[in-house]
Amino acid sequence: MSGWLAIAGLGPGSETLVTPEVSRALAEATDVVGYFPYVARIARRPGLTLHASDNRVEIDRSLHALKMAAEGHRVVVVSSGDPGVFAMAAAVFEAVEAGPMAWRDLDIRVLPGVTSMLAAAARVGAPLGHDFCAVNLSDNLKPWSLIERRIALAVEADFAIAFYNPRSKSRPEGFVRVLEILKQICGTGRAIIFARAVSTEEEDIRVVTVQDATPEMADMRTMVIVGSSQTRVIPRNGLPIVYTPRSVTS
Repeated sequence: MSGWLAIAGLGPGSETLVTPEVSRALAEATDVVGYFPYVARIARRPGLTLHASDNRVEIDRSLHALKMAAEGHRVVVVSSGDPGVFAMAAAVFEAVEAGPMAWRDLDIRVLPGVTSMLAAAARVGAPLGHDFCAVNLSDNLKPWSLIERRIALAVEADFAIAFYNPRSKSRPEGFVRVLEILKQICGTGRAIIFARAVSTEEEDIRVVTVQDATPEMADMRTMVIVGSSQTRVIPRNGLPIVYTPRSVTS
């Protein structure tokens, strides 16, 4: 039996946002590997084995998946959102590069998904309509000094910025510092979007200014998007429309 490995994105939460390509791979898989809550989204069926593990064992998870694929299993490694955005695709390829040469010839595919950055942006309009960047605020794999430097440079370059993993219980002080940097460098009137649990029953979207933003508005299920100096807010009943024009005015 010829094995393969698919690294798949399950989208931000709703099953309607799982792509047909990912659904087909899951239907053909013999094994699904991933973080506990992502694997829990996969329906059990005869012939499918689920391998759930903790969030901080990405390399071990990747090694397990690669070994099974090399043995002839049809393996899907699942991530939320898109697997190539702060997720499992990079971890798998890190393991491939450091592993046996034979792993480089395995049938490995990356199946894109709807990342929470794009799902959150769509809820309010088009805040990422012009140049933007994404920053992961977790300092598990990089120093906080680098995170601060990248935020400062992104604001200086006038990008809209999407922040992943903004505020955990173990490091709540980080997002406090992020808001301080934003207020110091880009001023207080810029739009900031807090999009929590997008596409799930717990979805909550808030659009405020940087001045009115507080650390408690974000947690690990929240995508935070800060507009550029060009980003516009159109008031209306209910949630406003937020968009960044495709052209830049001087």
